[in-house]
Amino acid sequence: MLRNGLEPWHLLIVAIVVIALFGSKKLPDTARALGRSMRILKSEAKAMKEADASPGTGPHA
Repeated sequence: MLRNGLEPWHLLIVAIVVIALFGSKKLPDTARALGRSMRILKSEAKAMKEADASPGTGPHA
């Protein structure tokens, strides 16, 4: 039943629904905000990895 999970026409339907819900004028702002959020998340995850990798800075030191 779900062998071909995401076919191109599925993505087309999702795109049409998103445009219908948010409107074409709000999509660039929404995409920009999502991009900013992803950058922040990525930088925070990198900072956490660097903090974990440095010896003696953990709570058990």
